[in-house]
Amino acid sequence: MSPDTVFALASGAGRAAVAVLRISGPRSAALLEALAGRLPAPRMTTLRRLRHRGEALDRALVLWFPGPGSFTGEDSVELHLHGGPAVVAAVSEALADLGARPAEPGEFTRRAFLHGKLDLTAAEGIADLVSAETEAQRRQALRQAEGGLATREAAWTGQLLRLLARQEAFIEFEDEDLPHDLDIRVTTEAAALRRELEASLAESAREERLREGLSIAILGAPNAGKSSLLNALAGHEAAIVSARAGTTRDVVEVRLVLGGVPVTLADTAGLREASDEIEAEGVHRALARAERAALRLLVFAADTAPDAATLSLRDEDALLVGSKSDLGPPVLAGALPVSTTTGEGLPLLRAALEREAARLAGMNEAAGLTRPRHRAAIGEAVSWLAHLETAPLPELRAEALRAALRALSRLTGRVDVEAVLDQVFGEFCIGK
Repeated sequence: MSPDTVFALASGAGRAAVAVLRISGPRSAALLEALAGRLPAPRMTTLRRLRHRGEALDRALVLWFPGPGSFTGEDSVELHLHGGPAVVAAVSEALADLGARPAEPGEFTRRAFLHGKLDLTAAEGIADLVSAETEAQRRQALRQAEGGLATREAAWTGQLLRLLARQEAFIEFEDEDLPHDLDIRVTTEAAALRRELEASLAESAREERLREGLSIAILGAPNAGKSSLLNALAGHEAAIVSARAGTTRDVVEVRLVLGGVPVTLADTAGLREASDEIEAEGVHRALARAERAALRLLVFAADTAPDAATLSLRDEDALLVGSKSDLGPPVLAGALPVSTTTGEGLPLLRAALEREAARLAGMNEAAGLTRPRHRAAIGEAVSWLAHLETAPLPELRAEALRAALRALSRLTGRVDVEAVLDQVFGEFCIGK
């Protein structure tokens, strides 16, 4: 752990009424005394004039948090300054002159983790809270920051520890008066735990969609009304609309929120036999986007027969849209009639998209697996538990349980964490 004392702006950059400068490390008390005189009472807001080298810097509210009773577990200080950039710059320069250094991204939260104030999943939850765009993302991040996933991991770990204790007892005290089916019960309960972990893995794709956002692709033949539909859903002119077929050659994206889920809506090139290499690349990109999208809007013009290329993409994760319904009813049965000219069907389409977004993103109340790192740890534990079921010797079954425990422990960072620390905390903003 670095012995340095670090500082960073914990509030937003730019001009504001108040700017919060955070300091943490062994020299926090000395820095505060150098700037503001004697230390104030712990955790009590005090108004002080800040000075450095005889010059007044600001009149600020200061808070002193002796470790370990602070966010980082170290001695810490908060300076609530007037929010002008010149004030923040002057105080920052004074701190650097006194021997502190600017904090790296996520360094405050990393120090909190290293001092045992929170685990890795809670740290990731804090990062997600900072970047949450929607109410659903906020709730998901808060559940994780407050220990929801760590609580689930603790329950799984507790089950594994009990199973390992029984397996070890079977090995060490085989000649004692133990239940004759102890070894079989361990295998049976381990299989039940494996199925529970597999169910969590199955839900993880939806949890990640909520955290990262949902991808929706608009697909259809040239001049089917895809770009007009994108503009209508976005509420502004994001894509060029023309009566000339094949206007859209590249993917055009807009970001919006549907039912609390952040969504990237993509307009794509019309699906047809390309007339030149540029259009061919556009069609290739459209099909690639269709493959990656969580949901596909298959758009068919009401006055045109459905095309085979778009119909081939129809599955359970596709919504059929009969565009240009002002020209007549959709030819394709089951398609939702929509007209961007009259507005017919647009509210119904948006409601359908919100339902699908909620379905695909999960919107669970339980804390789930939201990152590839989580899935990797749980997936490894599942693999070891599956190996246990076929292991021919009690000693090998015990080793499989120990390996599953090690894999689970990486979820919260109790062991083997150095390899993932930079990845986890590098996502944070400066000052958090």
